[in-house]
Amino acid sequence: MIRGGDIAKGTVLLHKGSPYLVVEREFVNPGKGAAFARVKMKNLKDGAVLTQTIKTADTVEDATVDTHKGQYQYEDGENYLFMDTESYDQISVPSDIINDKKYYLREGDEYEILIWEGNPIDVKIPAKMVFEVAESENYVKGDTVSGATKPITTETGLVVRVPLFIKQGEKILVNTESNEYQERINS
Repeated sequence: MIRGGDIAKGTVLLHKGSPYLVVEREFVNPGKGAAFARVKMKNLKDGAVLTQTIKTADTVEDATVDTHKGQYQYEDGENYLFMDTESYDQISVPSDIINDKKYYLREGDEYEILIWEGNPIDVKIPAKMVFEVAESENYVKGDTVSGATKPITTETGLVVRVPLFIKQGEKILVNTESNEYQERINS
């Protein structure tokens, strides 16, 4: 059990029998009445998002979720396969859990896999990742006004809008939470 005032971003709570990951937490101390936390949570089983208000003195059940480091191996059509870096066991994550995260998976890279009651429920992607530009249209300087962007495709198939000066073969830093270009990486 965890007190409402102790809930933080990243905490996994049990709500109506399902694990929920706290994605946002706002502490509110009104002039009148008891303080409370407004919590935005994501269901780790089906991805549904809900907002809950919890008084700071109330207690809620926290879920026991195991975290395993897994090296991404390959995708077999229905599952994405990872190798546990400690036990060398294979962890099979169903494709409906991965969804659009597939564009952030690269063979050989390590990811955190959340396991609840023996089943994988989520794969954590780093907040920022470096990608190589696989496809990009060329634009001539002076084609547009400043601040213009173009779509590019990375080596994993991810499509990102980038400034016009980015060329094929260059490396870029991408914010994986917003799917936005951050900067060009000089190597």
